[in-house]
Amino acid sequence: MDEIAKNHVFPVEMTSREFRRIPVLARADGVFVYDTDGKEYLDAISGIAVTNIGYGRHDVPRVMAEQAEKFHYCISNLFTNPPVLELARRLSDMTPDGLDYFQFTSGGSEANETAFKIARQFHLENGEPSRSLIISRRQSYHGATLGALAVTGMEKRREKYNPILLDLPHIAPAYCYRCPFGKTYPGCDIECARDLESAIRTAGPEKVMAFVVEPVVGSACGATVPPSEYFPLVREICSRNGVLLIVDEVITGMGRTGKNFGIDHWGVVPDMMTLAKGLSGGYSPLGAVAVHQRILDVFEKSDGAFEHIYTFAGNPVSASAGLAALGILIREDLVSRSARMGEYLFRCAESLNEHAVVGNIRGLGLLMGIELVKDRGSKEPFAHEMRLSKKLAGIALQKGLIIYPCSGCVDGLRGDHFLICPPLIVSRKECDTIISLLSDAISELEAGL
Repeated sequence: MDEIAKNHVFPVEMTSREFRRIPVLARADGVFVYDTDGKEYLDAISGIAVTNIGYGRHDVPRVMAEQAEKFHYCISNLFTNPPVLELARRLSDMTPDGLDYFQFTSGGSEANETAFKIARQFHLENGEPSRSLIISRRQSYHGATLGALAVTGMEKRREKYNPILLDLPHIAPAYCYRCPFGKTYPGCDIECARDLESAIRTAGPEKVMAFVVEPVVGSACGATVPPSEYFPLVREICSRNGVLLIVDEVITGMGRTGKNFGIDHWGVVPDMMTLAKGLSGGYSPLGAVAVHQRILDVFEKSDGAFEHIYTFAGNPVSASAGLAALGILIREDLVSRSARMGEYLFRCAESLNEHAVVGNIRGLGLLMGIELVKDRGSKEPFAHEMRLSKKLAGIALQKGLIIYPCSGCVDGLRGDHFLICPPLIVSRKECDTIISLLSDAISELEAGL
């Protein structure tokens, strides 16, 4: 391990002592990564839904190098460039009808921040300057920057920064396993969606500019999937109240759930959609906001310029990486593969129900969440202090399996769960390996309880 390099890197989400013990990766190929000691790990989280097309795709860095040889930087408020224009065109062929315009960023947090600014200026240009509030859900994650963190509902992520965050409304999640209203689907009247209407009414419709929502919740609630009626009802509520619907596809986009985008499962067209992670396959920092024609129409009618720029927005090398990754996604039909392999992975995962701590297995495509419980009958969670999902992730890592531990799905602190979201190229044999290693890790965890 390169101790000198490690000791000069400020640690993230772990103590300095923990950071000094983590492996140093040396190379990667397919669905596997290898550390400097030669140990192999099956990356069952794709770097948290980033490396959708897998590792070792030599065509992508080749295209990036070719672009860098021509020119590697382009300031986006003075020029555009061919890779950006072509990527926007090709993405418009994939997105829901009307979402045909793109603003590029360096990642998901920036994409959400950009969408919020577009939403605010849209209402200004539209003659409704009082609209400034963004509503989101309590179990949600939308980014690490302050604006994105303000709309994020994960209390553990927010608690140290609350004094410098905007005070914005949060509503109940669509979380059937633990319905916040104590109801059972389908006799629940989709109360979780109607909670949006209540929040808009409480704040005053004239003050609300947008509702931001993940189609399938990622780290905040472990791949919770809403009822089929949820998004059509949310769309209707937003439209009726003049509220923009922003769908956060940072994790669920680019084929992760077995459709091009998560929202495609419900046939709903949002006003904006944010993308990142799998957009470039992890080969270069890249995010985007897909903007609907009706928003552009308002800007053009008022002749309003969008007052916004990021230094690396529309970077030609990053855009070329996005083009190459998108080409692989389409050429190898990885979206359909995600749906097929997702069905297989979920069938394999049924065997995990033999473990008493497995409370709920959920998700779509190759995005799976597993919730751990102390008692399956009562759904009682483990104490937050036990850090059970993190312990499980540590055990799995020793066995050569990478999973993503999360917590807080119950009340912001309690509630252990973890994500499984392997690259879309994963094979049946590799799915079998994931479940086998995971079962062994859970058995070892249970033995220590």
